[in-house]
Amino acid sequence: MQARGAVPRSVPETAGQAEHRRDELLAQAVRRVLGSTGAYGAMVHLRSRDRRSLVLRTIAGVPLSVMSPFQRIAAAGPLPIAVCFRTGHRILLSDSEDVMRRFPQLAVGLPYDFASACVAVSYGRERFGVLSVLWPASDEGVPEPAVPLLDAVADELGGGLAELEPAGQSVEPGGEAAVVELPPPSVPTTRVGLFDWNVATGALSADAQFREIFGFGPGEFDGTVAALNHRVAPGDLPEFRAAARTALEQGEVLAARVRVLGPDRVPYPVELWARVPAAISDGRDHLVGAVLDLRSLTAAAAAAERLREGVFTLDLDARITYANRATEPLLGARREDLVGRHPWEVLPWLADPFYEHRYRAALVSQRPTVFLAARPPGGWLAFSLYPDSHGVTGRVVSAESGAEAEFGAEPGTEAVSGPGGAEAPAVPQADPAEVTRAGLGGTHHLLQLASALTEAVTVRDVCRAVSDEILPAFGGQELAIYAVRDQRLNLVSQAGYPDGFLDSFEGTPIDARVPGAETLSTGTPIFFESVRDLAAAYPGLALDEMGAWAFLPLIASGRPVGSCILGFDRPRPFSAEERGLLTALGGFIAQALERARLYDAEFALARGLQQALLPHRLPEVPGIRTAARYLPGTQGMEIGGDWYDVIVTGGDVTLVIGDVEGHSVGAAATMGQLRSAVRAFATGGEPPDRVLARTNRLLLDLDPGLLASCCLVRLTPADGTARIARAGHMPPVLRHPGGRAEALYVAGGPLLGVDERAAYPVSELRLRPGALLALYTDGLVEDPAVAIDQGVERLRAALARGAAGEGPEEAADRLLREVGSTGRVDDVALLLTAFG
Repeated sequence: MQARGAVPRSVPETAGQAEHRRDELLAQAVRRVLGSTGAYGAMVHLRSRDRRSLVLRTIAGVPLSVMSPFQRIAAAGPLPIAVCFRTGHRILLSDSEDVMRRFPQLAVGLPYDFASACVAVSYGRERFGVLSVLWPASDEGVPEPAVPLLDAVADELGGGLAELEPAGQSVEPGGEAAVVELPPPSVPTTRVGLFDWNVATGALSADAQFREIFGFGPGEFDGTVAALNHRVAPGDLPEFRAAARTALEQGEVLAARVRVLGPDRVPYPVELWARVPAAISDGRDHLVGAVLDLRSLTAAAAAAERLREGVFTLDLDARITYANRATEPLLGARREDLVGRHPWEVLPWLADPFYEHRYRAALVSQRPTVFLAARPPGGWLAFSLYPDSHGVTGRVVSAESGAEAEFGAEPGTEAVSGPGGAEAPAVPQADPAEVTRAGLGGTHHLLQLASALTEAVTVRDVCRAVSDEILPAFGGQELAIYAVRDQRLNLVSQAGYPDGFLDSFEGTPIDARVPGAETLSTGTPIFFESVRDLAAAYPGLALDEMGAWAFLPLIASGRPVGSCILGFDRPRPFSAEERGLLTALGGFIAQALERARLYDAEFALARGLQQALLPHRLPEVPGIRTAARYLPGTQGMEIGGDWYDVIVTGGDVTLVIGDVEGHSVGAAATMGQLRSAVRAFATGGEPPDRVLARTNRLLLDLDPGLLASCCLVRLTPADGTARIARAGHMPPVLRHPGGRAEALYVAGGPLLGVDERAAYPVSELRLRPGALLALYTDGLVEDPAVAIDQGVERLRAALARGAAGEGPEEAADRLLREVGSTGRVDDVALLLTAFG
C-alpha cells in the first residue's frame, strides 16, 4: 500500500537520498502549515535512535537560537512536545497563563505570550515525532479551523516518513536542525529579466520578464538591440553602451544602472549585470546576463534614507540586515559596523540581557514592543520593534526630542521602560569582551538546568541534565564530570572528548597537581583562556585540541564531591559575570550529584532486595521450556511489586504471574509474602481456584492496604492440559503451533484483597506441541496513548509474528523490544512457556 504523502520510487534510495527526502518532507510540512493556518512559526522534532529523546530537525519562522534550550527534549519529560509524543494526544495552549498552569517548565524557557499546538506525527502505530506550531496570543487561542489542518499535515508527514522505513532507511535525525526559509513578502517585488546578446550582429534574445521590464508588449520586440536603444532614456544611452564595452573588455560588468522609459515616457531605474560566456566560441562578441527592475526597492530604500529617525531591520537570529543613515548618529556607530552583527555585540550599552529579552519577546509573541535605552555618556533613545515571521523592523528616535510623548502610545504595543526602570536605568559600561557570553539564551539554559536537576533522580540523570544544558548555554564542546571515591577522582560522565583521552586521568588522587584535582583541593575554580595559559601553568599536561577550559570544584555541604570540566574549541575570555555564574553552578551541580549518589546507593540496595525475592533460575521440566524477564520502571524512586514463578507440583507445573499495586518498599514486601503464599499453597496440591482464594484471604488478614492481581496456570506436560484461574489480571496470550495467536479472555475473579468470599473460576484448555503461552503484567501492554485492550492486541500480533522455531528466550527479548511503550514507567514481568 502506498503511504499518504509518499512519492513512489522504483529503485532503492541511498542513505543520502533518503535523508534528503526526509528533510524535503519536513520542509513541505512546515511551509504548508504556515501557509494555511495563520501561524507564524512551526517546527518538527523527530525521535532519536534510542527513542529516549526528541531532536529538533526542522524549524521555520522562529529563531533557532531562541529554541536552543529545546533542541533535544527527553521523551519521558514534562514538556508538551514530550507528552504529545508519548500519548499521541494533541496539546493546545492558548496563552502564557495556560502554559504556566499546565507546563511550567516550558514557561521557564519561553517566558513569552503565544498560543501553540503540538500534534503527533504518526503512521498507524508507529510514532515518528511531533509537529509544533505557534500563533500570536489572542482571546481565541489556537484558531479552531487550524486544528483539522494540523492533523492532516501531521498524518501526511507521518505517511511520507513511513515510506522511508521499508527501504531500510532511518527517519531519525542527524546533524544540525534545518532552518526553512519562508518566501519573502510579495510586495515590494524585484523582477529579473534574462538576455543573450550577440554584440557583433546586434541580435538580442530575451525572456518574457526582460521584455516586460523594458515595456515591450506582445509582438513588439523584434529581437535586436536597436529596439532596445529606443527604450533607454536618451541621456543614459552612453552609459548603456559604455557598460557593454566594459563587459566585453573586462569579461563582466556588475550593477551598471541606466533608466528605462515607461509607457508614459517617465524614466525608471534598472540594473545591468552581464558577462562574456567562456563556452561560446566567438570570443568577446557575446554577452549573457540579467536586468533587475529596481523601482520598488529603490523607492523603499530612498524613502527610508530620507527619514530623520533611525530605521533598521533584524533577521530571525537578531542580526542587523539594514540600517538607514539616521541610525549612525543616534547609535554612535557606522552602518558597516552594524550590519551582520547583533546590536548588543556592537553597542556595549545594549549588552544588558534585558534588551535581547525585548527582541525575543517581540518575535515569539509577535507583538510590537517599545522600550527606552540609555546611551552613554548621556541621553535616552526610544526603540520600537515590529515583528513578523521573517524578522523585526525597528525604529529608534531620541527620547529627548519630544518622542517620549508618543512613547508606548501605539494601540496593541507593549511599552517597557528599561532594565532598571525609566527613573534609574541600568547602563552597562563594560567593554564587549567583558559582557557575559551566556546572554539571555544562556540564562534560559540555566533555568532549564535548575528545573531539570530538581527532577534528576540518578547520577546518570544529573549528568545528562548538565550536558544537555551547560554545553549549549556556554558554547562548550567538551564536558567531564568526576566524582570523589576513596580520595581519588573517578569519571562518571563525559561528552565530546576523543576516545581514550581521559583514560590516563582515571583514579587521579585529589591532591595531585592537575587542574581537575587542584580545583577541588583548593575549592577555587580555575579558568584558562588559551592553550598557552594552561601549558604554562601545568607543563607536560596532556592536551587535546581545545582552546580554553573551565575547571569547577563540586563541593556540597563543605565536602568535596567531584569536579566538572568544560572545554571550548577556541581561545576565549571568561568575563567576571561568567566566572561567577559558572562558580555558582558548580555548587548547584554538586548538591544534585550528592543527592543522586545517595539515591543510587539506596536504590541499588532496594532493587537488590527485590531481585532476591524473584526466582534466581527457573526449574527444568521435561516437555516444556520456560523463559522469564523482569524490567524495573523507568521513572520514580521506588520499587514495584511485579513477580513471576514456576512451581513443580508432582507431575504438573504451576505457572504464576502477579502484580501488587503501587511502587514502594511496601509493595515489594507484600509481593514477597504473596509469592511465598502462592508457592506454599500450590506445592501442597491445592487446585488453582483454591490457591487464589486462600491467597486472597491471607492478603486481607495481612491488611497491607494494597491490592494485587494474579494469574495461575496449572499445566500437565504429559498431555498439555492447562487449567487457568485469574484474579483481576491481564489475559494470557497463546500462540498456536501454526502461528495463529489469541488472547485468552477466560473467566476470572476480582483482585486479591477486595472480598474474602470471592471465587476464582477455572478454565481448561488443551495445548498442542509447539504452542507458546505468554503470561505478563500490565506494564508490558500499557501505553497512555491507547486503550489497554489495544495493548493486549499489540502483544498478540507481535507473538504471532514469531518465526518458525523461535524459542521462548528469543521470543521474550523480541516482545520486550516490539511491544514495550517508549514512555513506560511501570515495572514489567513476562513469563513464556513453550509446550512440546
